[in-house]
Formats: sequence, structure tokens, C-alpha cells
Amino acid sequence: MKRIFTLLIFASILSTAQTNPAITKWMQNTTGIIGRHYLAGNSTPIIDAVQANVQSVKYNATYSYVSATGIPAYITGPFQDGNPSLATAQNKIFRIPLIPTQNTGTPTATTGGNIGVFINGVALYDYRDGVAWNNTTGALCGGPGNPACPGGPMTTQAWNRDAIPAERAGFDCSKAHPAMGNYHHHQNPSAFNLDLVVTSTICNLYPSDGLYAINPSEHSPLLGFAYDGFPIYGAYAYTNTNGTGAITRMKSSYQLRTNTTRTNGPAINQVVGTQTFFNGYFREDYEYIAHPNDPTYLDSHNGRFCITPEYPLGIYCYFTTVDANHNSAYPYAVGPTFYGNVVVTTVTSVPAGTTTFVLANNTFDINKTKITLYPNPASEFIAIQTDLVENDLTVTLIDELGKIVKTSKIVQGSTLSIIETDTIYDGIYFVKVSSANSSKSFKVIIKK
Repeated sequence: MKRIFTLLIFASILSTAQTNPAITKWMQNTTGIIGRHYLAGNSTPIIDAVQANVQSVKYNATYSYVSATGIPAYITGPFQDGNPSLATAQNKIFRIPLIPTQNTGTPTATTGGNIGVFINGVALYDYRDGVAWNNTTGALCGGPGNPACPGGPMTTQAWNRDAIPAERAGFDCSKAHPAMGNYHHHQNPSAFNLDLVVTSTICNLYPSDGLYAINPSEHSPLLGFAYDGFPIYGAYAYTNTNGTGAITRMKSSYQLRTNTTRTNGPAINQVVGTQTFFNGYFREDYEYIAHPNDPTYLDSHNGRFCITPEYPLGIYCYFTTVDANHNSAYPYAVGPTFYGNVVVTTVTSVPAGTTTFVLANNTFDINKTKITLYPNPASEFIAIQTDLVENDLTVTLIDELGKIVKTSKIVQGSTLSIIETDTIYDGIYFVKVSSANSSKSFKVIIKK
């Protein structure tokens, strides 16, 4: 009887593995794709000797164990704010709970450094960059070029700098940068040039895809997991928490205060040296305003309990918030506190008795795979997004006469390809997505 009971438990675990996104949704590298990076002044990417994305996923009854280098398949760099670092292999094993749990006590504050991991193994940081205001000296402290903050470099001060506006010049096209080699996003991981209002021109010389493209007509994909184990989604979802209603933008419930002064801090728009301390320069410039009657506004952790395509029974979800222009909106992904118990950690080895999750080989099937084109009509680019693919897909742009105009790829372990259309004539075209055993074409209009 004991043996039968054990077999039933094991069978249940195997069944769960087929549907639990903490096991199945990682971008596994099965073709040896390696990272690439730009150097300032050279728009030809340099090939790295490091495998990209996730190298393996193993699991047992409690956790998944995700081995990753921390290097994405999309091109990283350059970082034009004087940051001398490059994205380098981190070679981490993340232990992710299969069943995350709510923290019913005092919420745990996010901290500097890793607070989550994206499905390609790249790190998520919170809003901060380690720089703060020291009211005693009347100057910034922490970070490169500044004296240390009282109590240490990552100690919370009264006024902590928001990395998103303060370090925009140092983010690459995918809105990320490295800290001593640890490449990470603080914010929604889509490319700057795909935003409705572009706040950085770095993609003009150093284009990169980012992890996904924001599509206001589709539920955003699952992008990763916070360090409490709860999933992180993109910017758009169902209006209602029960999985019904139109697709709409998930909104941050934090807004800028209207104060003109800061207690024990610099005045709004005060200038010190080359720094202007505008409203929104510091995290504490924001305040939380609840919206209990509008399910599209998120809670104080930047999430809500809801039904998603990956969780048909519902789960608590974080969202990478953006404003109406698709520019990143505080608190960006997770924070300033976690919803759940923070149990995700990195380990040095995988325990005995785990099962390896193996991606099926070449299972791309047009009839079973969601393919989205956005925008349509297009003016400057077409973003082609699919489900996670296990083999390279060829993307071809074809004119009405059947002539191939441009080709691109969705590389293994990725979901996205961008075709630039700003140099293509207006007209009707077809985008063909092909694998070794199937293909499908989509009509698209280019209109500038």
C-alpha cells in the first residue's frame, strides 16, 4: 500500500509538471544560442562565448531548480553613462517554489539586488540604484562617484533615488544594465523604441528586441517570477480578476505627491551641481492611493489576485506597469514590498531525486501556437510574437508580388522578432512564420 501511495504522489507531481508554469515556462536553450553585446561606437554586435537563457530546469514535489547564466538572447549594451561593466555569466541555480504562499504578517520590503528572475534567467531589481540623499551633507551618497551613505551602501535613507529616470542614459535598448556584470532589468523589459512615446534613442544605433513587445490587444505573457514565487506579467491583462472583460492596461496605484518641499531632503527641482531633483527623482516622491472599485488598478505590492492564461484557477500576479505612453511607471514590477513569503533563493547544487523537465523537440504547430503581429497597420516596425519556441523560426516579410522583402528569426528559447519597416514602401504585405514542418502567413498593412 505504501508503494502504491508513493507512486500516486509521483504521478501527481509528473502531471503537475506538465502545467505548472514555474516548471514549464522557462526559456530553455537547447540549440546552443549564445549572448551578444554592443560596444559604444560599434553597431555590429560582438558574439560572446556564453550560452544565453536557461540551461536546464529540474523539479521535485516542492521546487523547480532553474540553471541560468543571466545572459539573454537579445543583444545587450552599450551602457553610455560611464558604466564600465559588461553583462557577464552569473551561472546561478534559482530555487522556485511550485506553490507560493501569501505572507499574512508584516510585508517584506524589497531590497537592493535581485528580487526576481525573468523566464530567460535575467535578474529583476527593484526601483533603487543604491544612491540616496544625505541631509547632513546636503548631497547624494552611495553609488559610483559619491561618498558612502550612513549605515552602508544599500541602507534605506529618507530619500532613495529612482533608477528609472536617474539612470536612463545608462540603459541599453532593452531597458537594462549590469551591476558588476550582473545584467538586470528594473522595469518592463520591452525595447525603448517600441514605446508609444520614445524616451531614449539608443535603439537607433544599437537595436535589440527586449523580452517581449507590449500589445494592448493581447493578455501580456508571463515574464518571470518574483522572489516570493508569484508570477510577473507584462503590462496588459483582462479587466476583471475572474478572467473576463476587455484587455486593458494594468495601472499602478502610486502617484506623485503634490508637495513642493521634501522633509529632510532637497527641495523639488533644487539643483546641486549637475543634478536637478525633480518630482519623481526619489522613490519617496510617490504615494499609494487605493482604487477599491477599479480592478485595473493594482495593490500596494503592484499586483492583484486574478485569472490568467497560465493560471486558469487564479493566482496572485505582479505586473510590469507602464503609463499610457508605455513608459515605465513606478513601482515598475514588484514592490515596494512583496505580497508573499520570500523563499526564492540561489543554491549551489540541485538535490538528488529531482526530475529534469525536457522540452519537446520541434513541436511548433501553427494550429496550437499563438502568433501575434503588432501593430497592424505598421509604420516603423512589426513585432512578431509567438509562444516560447524550442527551435528557430524563420520570419519572412513578402510583398503582394511574392517578393521577399526582409527576413528575420525568432531564435530558440525566445518569443519575439522585430522587423523594421521604416524604409519599406506603404502597401499590403504578408508575414510568413515558418519552422521545419509548418508555416503560416499573416496579412499586414504598412502605412506611414
